Amino acid sequence: MGKRTPAAELARGLRGRLGGFVVQDDGMSTAEYAIGTIAAAAFGAVLYTVVTGDSIVSALTGIVERALNTAV
Repeated sequence: MGKRTPAAELARGLRGRLGGFVVQDDGMSTAEYAIGTIAAAAFGAVLYTVVTGDSIVSALTGIVERALNTAV
């Protein structure tokens, strides 16, 4: 086997001591759901504000009008 270095010994010791505290986490907790929900709502509010702004509405209206008024 290879030579044991002080860093390897330290890492091995920490893994042994902390191994009991580390658990498998397969999902989000309630706090994480709450933060995710607030972030999604904030993103939706910003997106709604941008899309309903005058410049976006006029740009989309112009695109639709040009599409409908094209000559074949």
